[in-house]
Amino acid sequence: MTISPNKFVACGYELYVGSGDERILMEATTPEQPLEYIQGMGMMLPEFEKHLLGLKAGDKFDFTLSVDEAYGPRVDEAVQELPREIFLDQNGDLDAMVQEGATLPLYTPDGQTVRGSVLEIKDSVVVMDFNHPLAGEELHFVGEVLDVHEATPEEVEKFFGGHEGCGCGCGHDHEHEHNHEDEGCGGCCGCH
Repeated sequence: MTISPNKFVACGYELYVGSGDERILMEATTPEQPLEYIQGMGMMLPEFEKHLLGLKAGDKFDFTLSVDEAYGPRVDEAVQELPREIFLDQNGDLDAMVQEGATLPLYTPDGQTVRGSVLEIKDSVVVMDFNHPLAGEELHFVGEVLDVHEATPEEVEKFFGGHEGCGCGCGHDHEHEHNHEDEGCGGCCGCH
C-alpha cells in the first residue's frame, strides 16, 4: 500500500537544519515513538506530505524543504514585549514556567492559542518570540516509511477526537507542559 490521502503513515526520520556542511541534527524519532499522521488531513507541512506521497513501507526518503516550503522567514514583528503582570501567578509572583528559553502557550483576545518562546525577562515586560522555532531554517529530512495502512476509526479518534493528544500522533497534550521540540515527537508537525 502506498501513501495516499487518508492513509495512516508511520515513519522514522532525522531532521537537520542549516545547509551544506553547516547542517546540525535538530530532532529524531525513536523506534518507540515514530512520527505518525494521516496523509492529507493537514497534520503535516504540505511539502513534507508531497515528498512522501506514493511511498510505501520500507521506502527511504531524503529531501530538503526550503525556508518558504517550511515555516517561512523569521519576522521581526513576531518578537514582542508583553506586560510582566500577565505572567504573574495568584500570589503575584512570576509564574515558575516563565523562564528564558521556555515555550509557553498564550491566548489571543479572541481565544486562539499561540505558542511563544521567552527571550528575556525584564523588570516590567517579558520579551516573547512568536516565530515558529524553525522559522528561517531549511529543513532536511532523512528517514524511512515504517507503516502505511487504512486509518482505523480509533486512529482518527486519536488524532482528531479532541481529548487525546495534540493530533500529531505523539500522544501528548501540548497544552499541558509538553515541549514538542525537546522530546523529539515531531516538532515539525505544525500542530502548534
